[in-house]
Amino acid sequence: MKSFAFVFDMDGVIVDSNPYHEVALREFCETHGYHLTEDDLRNRIFGRTNKDWIPMLFGPLEPEEIALYGDEKEALFRDIYAPHIRPLNGLIEFLDKLEANGIPRAVATSAPRENADFILDKTGTRKYFDVVLDQSDVTRGKPDPEIYLKAAKALKFPPTRCIVFEDSISGVLAAKAANCRVIGITTTHKIDEFPPVDRVIDDFRGLEPTELIARFQKQG
Repeated sequence: MKSFAFVFDMDGVIVDSNPYHEVALREFCETHGYHLTEDDLRNRIFGRTNKDWIPMLFGPLEPEEIALYGDEKEALFRDIYAPHIRPLNGLIEFLDKLEANGIPRAVATSAPRENADFILDKTGTRKYFDVVLDQSDVTRGKPDPEIYLKAAKALKFPPTRCIVFEDSISGVLAAKAANCRVIGITTTHKIDEFPPVDRVIDDFRGLEPTELIARFQKQG
C-alpha cells in the first residue's frame, strides 16, 4: 500500500474555507480601494501565494508592503473563519484509512504558516501529516510545480507516485506540471471548470484509498 503517497492542498481540500477567504478578501480590498471581481477570485487569487496575487491587484509593491498586506488579510480571514471551521466532509475517515494502511501523507498549501497552523490545529488534523509545506517553503507559487516537487521529495516518492487533492485551477496546473496524479475537489470550481484531472469528487465521503491506488497502479 506504500506504492503511492497522498498530498493535500489545504484551503478547499482539508477545509471548505474559500467562502470565508472571499469575505475577507472583499473586505480587505474595499478597505484598500480595490473592487474585487469574481474573475479576480477564480483566476488571479485562489490557489496562489499572497506575494503573487497582491501585486496583480495593487501593482508593484516593496516586499515589506506585500508582507504587511498579506498579514492584514490573513488575520482578518482567521477572525472571520474561527467560529465556522471544520474538516471537509469525510476527510477524517479518509485520513484514518490512510493512516491504518501506512500511506505517507503531506500538506502542500499556498497559505502562510500562520494559516496552516490555525487550520491543522483547529481541525485536529496535524497528527495525520508527515510533511507540511506552506508558502514560506517555495520561491515560486502555484501554478509553478515547485511545492509539489518538494512535497514528493520530502515524502521520498517520485511525483508520478503522488496523488494530489486540489480545488483550484492554479493548484491543478501545478500538480499536473509536477507529473502527479490529480483529484479535483469541487469546493471552489465546478467540474467543467477544471483543467484535465484524473478524477473529480465533491468531498471525501465514501472514498477508498485502496481503490484509488489500485486504479492508478493499473494505469501504470
